[in-house]
Amino acid sequence: MILLDKPYVSDFLKKTIIDYKFELIDNEVSQQILPEIKHLQAKEILEKIATNKALRLYLNSENSIQWVEENLSETEWPTKIKLFKNKVLFRQMIAHLHANYFFKPVLINELDSIDISDLKFPFIIKPSVGFFSMGVYKVDKPENWLGIIANIKEEIEEIKDLYPKEVIDLNEFIIEEYITGEEYAIDCYFDENGHVVILAILKHLFSSSVDVSDRIYITSADILDSLMAPIENYLNKIAALAQLKNFAAHVEIRIDEIGQIQPIEVNPMRFGGWCTTADLSYYAYGNNSYQFFLENLKPDWNSVFDRMGNDIFSIIVLDNSTSFESTEILSFDYEKLLKKFENPLELRKVNYKEYPVFGFLFAQTRAKNMQELEYILKSNLDEFIRAKEPRFR
Repeated sequence: MILLDKPYVSDFLKKTIIDYKFELIDNEVSQQILPEIKHLQAKEILEKIATNKALRLYLNSENSIQWVEENLSETEWPTKIKLFKNKVLFRQMIAHLHANYFFKPVLINELDSIDISDLKFPFIIKPSVGFFSMGVYKVDKPENWLGIIANIKEEIEEIKDLYPKEVIDLNEFIIEEYITGEEYAIDCYFDENGHVVILAILKHLFSSSVDVSDRIYITSADILDSLMAPIENYLNKIAALAQLKNFAAHVEIRIDEIGQIQPIEVNPMRFGGWCTTADLSYYAYGNNSYQFFLENLKPDWNSVFDRMGNDIFSIIVLDNSTSFESTEILSFDYEKLLKKFENPLELRKVNYKEYPVFGFLFAQTRAKNMQELEYILKSNLDEFIRAKEPRFR
């Protein structure tokens, strides 16, 4: 079963639903997007679950979490969602796996009075229930603290109405120690026996040590081959703790220089937001992650490696990191952007007046041409903006 919701449903996901005749849960979004598909009511879902405990549900968006909590409270899904969405609960669950890891919950109205003298720098502060990199800040030294509090409060005003509180709750934050190492995002599911099945591994690129944005994620045969075994081993430990079965997840981790894995977060019942990582998997691997989860299939990684060769496949998040407010912007030059890449696979434009992102670009890059990704990683995107009042530099 699939439950669709805003902000975005890709054409690939729509086609997947039609081609494989997956059942849709009835709501306003699914009726608008795929009115011709049979839609299930909550009562029908509960009846199906009563006769099939292994039934699987996929959410394309965390906006659906509230619906699950309200309509499927008799299932175990709301409990699992809360366990992972709330980063404090998640940290408490895995505490014995990382005995020396520091974290501390703090309410938004406590930020001004918190004593940071006992905190180890650098540290990260972010919403306990969050999405994307919204409200996430790295604090390198005490003198930066007051300025970051001001930035957090300013950002709260900008994003507070973008998503439901089940997706991002700006009343409670978590302060946690800064995790060193390379960052990775994993799409996976846990099968009927509670064993993890990895569907994608992507490396998160950063432009600097203070960058916390989501600009670029890349995947390659080398990344997959080198990390598959240790990531599987670690995620099976989390599955055992949370008693996960028939459950999809998008996991973010860091791996340090000696190979130790530290989780950042586990996003429940979905893959990458805005239909990104699952759709890239089809371009890069030739696998349909939605189908693989719902039909209990496993990738043939040897065939995938042969298909990929040495190429790098990427998701480029065109977030508004420009020097312009959205109200100042007249247009974004997507054609100019596309000319920066040797093999753009798909461009998805987004209404930047509604969301702080211009779009998403999927690309395929030869390993020897990494400079095209390094360029866009460091760009603030000003060069693609036509503004009401052009600024001279």
